[in-house]
Amino acid sequence: MEENTEKIEKLIEKIRPFLINDGGDLEFIRYEDGIVYIKLKGACEGCPMMDITIKEGIEQIIKNEIPEVKEVKNES
Repeated sequence: MEENTEKIEKLIEKIRPFLINDGGDLEFIRYEDGIVYIKLKGACEGCPMMDITIKEGIEQIIKNEIPEVKEVKNES
């Protein structure tokens, strides 16, 4: 699990610049029971496209690299 946490943190660092470019940001909270908990910040917080960004963007990138990940959830 610790190995996956390190991989997740590295992937998030690769994703962050794209969100920062649009005025948002992303913070890794924890990885627990196959679920990655994140917090979207800035312009991403409350954005109507937030769910799509999480499910079709962030979640897909992480799941493609780490098959053990079941889901990515935003912790508000």
